[in-house]
Amino acid sequence: MTHKIVVTNPIHTEVRDRLAQIGEVVMNSSNTPWTRNELMSHLADATAMMGFMTDCVDAETTAGAPHLQIVAAALKGFDSYDVEACTSAGVWLTIVPDLLTEPTAELAIGLAIALGRHLRQGDAYVRSGKFVGWRSHYFGTGLRGSTIAIIGLGQVGCAIADQLGGFGCAHILGVDPHGQHANVTPCSLAEAMARADFVFVAVPLTADSLSLIGAPQIAAAKTGQLLINVGRGSVVDETALLQALDAGRLGGYAADVFACEDWSLPGRPERIDARLLAHPNTVFTPHLGSAVRNVRLAIEHRAADNIIAVLQGGVPTDPINRPDAQQYLREKNAA
Repeated sequence: MTHKIVVTNPIHTEVRDRLAQIGEVVMNSSNTPWTRNELMSHLADATAMMGFMTDCVDAETTAGAPHLQIVAAALKGFDSYDVEACTSAGVWLTIVPDLLTEPTAELAIGLAIALGRHLRQGDAYVRSGKFVGWRSHYFGTGLRGSTIAIIGLGQVGCAIADQLGGFGCAHILGVDPHGQHANVTPCSLAEAMARADFVFVAVPLTADSLSLIGAPQIAAAKTGQLLINVGRGSVVDETALLQALDAGRLGGYAADVFACEDWSLPGRPERIDARLLAHPNTVFTPHLGSAVRNVRLAIEHRAADNIIAVLQGGVPTDPINRPDAQQYLREKNAA
């Protein structure tokens, strides 16, 4: 069978050329995601898919792609990819587990500094033409001497803790019943919210983490607390967050992720609330966690590695399921 590899987002030429050596590559050349119908049309006779943050793979997807052998997600957080649906259909599902860690942690600290030191307001002030020299204003909060809490001590959370080591923080607290870090003091979520000047959210989206930082947790937060989210948007209740910002209970919110991106959640908002976008005590980036040139290239190569391994009859390097894909295809083709 001739292989057809569907790539849902633009990728580097050298990665596309690698894939083209083993099959026909059909790539979305635009940053605008394909519609659901467009995607399904391309997948109807596809043997492999390289997916990205904008994709949602579920049972309907696999049912409409009877020849599909692998979905290689060029990302780390796979909450929009249905593992059970892929496994049941005999489709390998792979991710890129480690390359995104350090740049995401780096961005998280950048967001914290931008939020605490009022970089957004300061930049706007200079550009307004009103700046004529130093004045006594825009006093903020620095990391040195502050109490920090990290919610989630997986790879990203631990990388944040590592990178904070040079900033002279007074205390670094960690909330994770399953993870730990040598330089982090374990504590409960309630204690972290009550004590921390900066709170970093670095957990994936699961049934347990949905609205983990909700109205009760935000209401109990230390007054003036700065919240930074690089996990998933829906881990933080954006409605409760906005209310707390308006009331002055929270000092600010910085995020690289938003609830509108959580494609697999029913009833997700279609866009970020305009009131949140307009709030002065916020700093936002458009999901730039892994947006470093050499990192993105490495991520694409890693996803391509997984596709090539499977289409050549092998086992991928980064599977998160274990289907008998070959047996499934033999039965499917014999039917």
